[in-house]
Amino acid sequence: MRKRRLSLFLLLFLFATYPFSATLQAAPFSPQEQQVLEQSLSIKEIDREINRIEIQQNQMQIDLAKLEERLEAKNQQIHTSRERAGARLRAYYMGEQQNFLGALLSAGSLKDFFAMIDYYAIILERDRIVLQDYKNEYASLSTIKQQLDNRLLELDRSKIELRQQRSRVASLRQYVDESIALSADPEKLQAMIEELTAYWEHTGLLELRKYFQALASAMSQFPSFLSQYENSLISEKGGYQLVIQEQELNEFLHRQNELLQDINFQFEQDKIVVQGSQEGLELKVEGHYTVEQEPVNSITFHVDRLMFNGLALPDTTRQELEHDFDLGFYPKKIVPFVEATAVAVSKGTLIVKLKLSL
Repeated sequence: MRKRRLSLFLLLFLFATYPFSATLQAAPFSPQEQQVLEQSLSIKEIDREINRIEIQQNQMQIDLAKLEERLEAKNQQIHTSRERAGARLRAYYMGEQQNFLGALLSAGSLKDFFAMIDYYAIILERDRIVLQDYKNEYASLSTIKQQLDNRLLELDRSKIELRQQRSRVASLRQYVDESIALSADPEKLQAMIEELTAYWEHTGLLELRKYFQALASAMSQFPSFLSQYENSLISEKGGYQLVIQEQELNEFLHRQNELLQDINFQFEQDKIVVQGSQEGLELKVEGHYTVEQEPVNSITFHVDRLMFNGLALPDTTRQELEHDFDLGFYPKKIVPFVEATAVAVSKGTLIVKLKLSL
């Protein structure tokens, strides 16, 4: 309870530091204001994505330097191993081993004969170890080279993405600047943009991630859903149907986290809508589920549209939240011997087809 009060106090402090004006709080916005405010948020978020990519690129450069050092060291090791292996093979094909076999056949006694056999076995084992060392070193070298090539490809893709995002930001900034200049009240529109971006940067994004974290944590407890709603699993020929009712899912989620009391899932035709509001923040997420097989069989949630206080956030934010917070669930954690084959959403109901997977 004390922690909750501290969180609320901090939120109120941030609202006091970055307050919305009466103009910005008023809804709905005009179509022009709506678009300009959404674009200004997109600029902020894409700028953040650009910063993330730049940090990633710096790390890639560090990784590449380390891989190149490992590659050079491994090249030196494999050179030594190759020389040793070559010496053993030359000895074999140039007759050293045959000379030894000649000595073996000329042994004066049975005892000497078996002693020479033991000695020969030792030599063969040593040759095998030398050749295996070379083989292992070569495999290790190939692995490092592949890692280096993969990292270089990632870096190239990252550079292309960075150029694209910078181009997007430049276009958005031009649009916003032109819209402000052509506005009937440029000062008002500029003030709205500044207040919105300040609130988003210091409060909105943190709160949004907090909601997604709460949802992800609740969905991680989904395997216990069946123990509370046993009638949800229906046997059919060759498998089962998992039938999840909208009301039951919301009841389940509300019990998992106090923060989710005002958040509700809505099942619509081929679409899931998650929305709620609390302490000045309105959240609306539209998405869909798909069945995925990699890395494991799962029902994965994809964010198609993300609204913050009535304003659409860009694809970079949707992708980041989808990557950072898992809102899906895993059938094998519910029933160990099944896997999902299909998922369908209709009004009020989510149905997952499950087949036996023994």
